[in-house]
Amino acid sequence: MRRRAFTLVELLVVIGIIAILIAILLPVLSRVKRHAATVKCASNLRQLAIGWGMYAESSKGWSVPARLPEIPGSRNLYDIGMGLTYRPRWYEVLGAQTRAFAFHDPLPADINDRQVENELYICPAVPEWTNCRNFSYGYNFQFLGNERLKERGKGFINYPVPISRIRTGETVLAADSMGTAAGHPPKRRHAYLLDGSADLNAWANHGYTIDPPRLTADSDYGTHNHRIASGRSAPDPRHNGKANVAFCDGHVELMALQDLGYVVNPDQSVGINGDNKRFSGNGRDDDPPSIK
Repeated sequence: MRRRAFTLVELLVVIGIIAILIAILLPVLSRVKRHAATVKCASNLRQLAIGWGMYAESSKGWSVPARLPEIPGSRNLYDIGMGLTYRPRWYEVLGAQTRAFAFHDPLPADINDRQVENELYICPAVPEWTNCRNFSYGYNFQFLGNERLKERGKGFINYPVPISRIRTGETVLAADSMGTAAGHPPKRRHAYLLDGSADLNAWANHGYTIDPPRLTADSDYGTHNHRIASGRSAPDPRHNGKANVAFCDGHVELMALQDLGYVVNPDQSVGINGDNKRFSGNGRDDDPPSIK
């Protein structure tokens, strides 16, 4: 008895059905993948926020600064639980509170080409952003701890900051960061620099700090040496037009830049004349601390 084979027409019909199913499923799978990245990113920020509270408890109520301070005449080495490290950044300090270290080994020198080695510190939406300086998450350093010296060298700009004066449920702690790419329209933004090089136009340049929505002539900027509108940093709305934002009480929200108080210019660069009430710590639109 001769077995019946598929005809060419039947094969083409089956192939067409499979192609249609793939066309339907691929966007769904892509959305699922993006949603999973958003959820994992929120979890990362939530754990860092837990570390912020633990640090405050262990430091007699002080908020962590963007970096542990530079002390003149000192080697500026700090032991955060895994050996002496040169001026660890905020996320290194907070991660150490929960024993989730950013690096396997301490680094007793100021080197910016180091790559983080723990997925807690990598937003899964931008998995290639692993540099310690050009970091995927930025800290509200201006209001929560700016350890840089004032222009005349008389004290720190805003450090230490007692958490007793922070409305934790209303104050941004950290968020997805696009660094100083924020100050430029998308068509002028440069590729991410994995080696930690500085480029104001590059995605996530100096990404470990974020500036508040409104900056003034007397305020600091995340990049410090580039106090110009194009040198401002801001959150990155990389999750379907919104950024994951951790607040000081530990909760995380997906928020658009405008909801955070930022002004987005017609060319899609981020302006410097927004509203700081979600960053100031007291619910008011305060100026950032002065550098003078």
